[in-house]
Amino acid sequence: MDITSPYHWYEFTHAALSPARIFADATRLFYRNPLNPLSQTPLGKNLTASLEVFERVTRRYGKPEFGLDSTFTGAARVKVREEVVWERPFCRLVHFEKALGARAKPGPKVVVVAPMSGHYATLLRGTVEAFLPDHDVYITDWADARMVPLADGRFDLDDYIDYLINIFHFLGGDCHVVAVCQPSVPVLAAVAAMESREDPYVPRTMTLMGGPIDTRENPTAVNELAASHDIDWFRRNVIMRVPFPHPGMMREVYPGFLQLSGFMSMNLDRHVTAHRDLFRHLVDGDGDSADKHREFYDEYLAVMDLTAEFYLQTVETVFIEHALPKGEMYHRGDRIDCSRVRNVALLTVEGERDDISGLGQTKAAHKLCTNLPDEMKMHYVQPRVGHYGVFNGSRFRSEIVPRIADFMRSHQAMAEAARQKRAEPQAPALAEDVTAAPQGTLGFHVSRGLLLDEPQGAADDLTRIRGIGERISTRLNDHGIFHFWQIAELDDATTRSIEAALGMPGKIDRDKWVEQAQALAAENAG
Repeated sequence: MDITSPYHWYEFTHAALSPARIFADATRLFYRNPLNPLSQTPLGKNLTASLEVFERVTRRYGKPEFGLDSTFTGAARVKVREEVVWERPFCRLVHFEKALGARAKPGPKVVVVAPMSGHYATLLRGTVEAFLPDHDVYITDWADARMVPLADGRFDLDDYIDYLINIFHFLGGDCHVVAVCQPSVPVLAAVAAMESREDPYVPRTMTLMGGPIDTRENPTAVNELAASHDIDWFRRNVIMRVPFPHPGMMREVYPGFLQLSGFMSMNLDRHVTAHRDLFRHLVDGDGDSADKHREFYDEYLAVMDLTAEFYLQTVETVFIEHALPKGEMYHRGDRIDCSRVRNVALLTVEGERDDISGLGQTKAAHKLCTNLPDEMKMHYVQPRVGHYGVFNGSRFRSEIVPRIADFMRSHQAMAEAARQKRAEPQAPALAEDVTAAPQGTLGFHVSRGLLLDEPQGAADDLTRIRGIGERISTRLNDHGIFHFWQIAELDDATTRSIEAALGMPGKIDRDKWVEQAQALAAENAG
């Protein structure tokens, strides 16, 4: 382990400053105490303000909470409960469940795909809050790579796309996806890949917001930095190993503190001014302004690490090679062809003053989806907002959200009609060695002896197989497949029959169900 790594020095500096930070916090509390006669003197106020600024600047900020306990539905305030409904090592799908009456509908399902670019998904708290009143909201909550043990394996851009496809399958395609910034590329790639396979579980609409679809359009400082170096430069200079004692020790990552340093350096004077203003607000007793500063920076300064393979593949694919707009992006060996997108309506949103994803970069998606009818496309530029104003703030709530909501509802009926047409049952071709023996309501034929009336002992957790979510697992259980060994013994004809019945052609081979099941069955036997 290289102890000269900047990551180790970063950890060492935080540890070394801990006593000073504790002393500063204790002293601040002492001088703030109203029983202390110095608390209301200029000396006490200046000292208290200085110590708070010092403590906040040197603090390591942990993952914030969403803190969305309630929302308004109509004129009534209802409780909101966070529930993790789908989980993998690097992501959780969080559902914000509203406590509605039995007859009330939560609204269209909206999957907010949070960026995996250094900040936690809670950065989109305002985004979720704005959609909650009239929508059934889910969000991807990505894991901090330093907290994921090496034993949980790798995570790259291909895995990211796989996760999205699995989430859409889990929700049965009955959803609208909203990608904020970085996920615009993998979301468009996932939808294109699903459309190429005629997957019936594509989302009904996709909204891409401030995303780098084609960074050759109006390149920003972020784009120019990536374009000015080759991928080996990034590998040598920004990839480090997670130090002890984090759970992900020895995992290669792009550290969050480097990403934060890059973002802050772009507007360093603004951040220095903000902290100077915090000092003044504390001295003057302006609690409201100080609280606004704390709320913003508690979120902004909380950062997470990214796996090295995901970061490098994203930089190379999106910012250096421009693979998606050039038609050269691949997922698991298959070329991503955006011209195959025919059934998912597309809305792109950009900010007039965006200095991270320049004007035109997101709109480029329209040029790629050449076979999508014009009536299923829409583009909107929000005046007088920068990058964060595209998905947060007053203009987002009052001008952008209503447009997205109207777009979703406008295409709901159209998408449902198209989905029903695509889902019309087709009799799967059966090989000679497959029996036409009992066929359950799921609608697939199986090789003789493979189905069971009940599990042999305890049923296996089929969701351990990548590509099988709770919904697919339940359908398989309902029709006699309970164990890894059953999936491990699938032959080609049975595989095709199951895929046809599920409406997911190629899924079993693509996700390698049989290989995964064989390994898990061997693990059980051992």
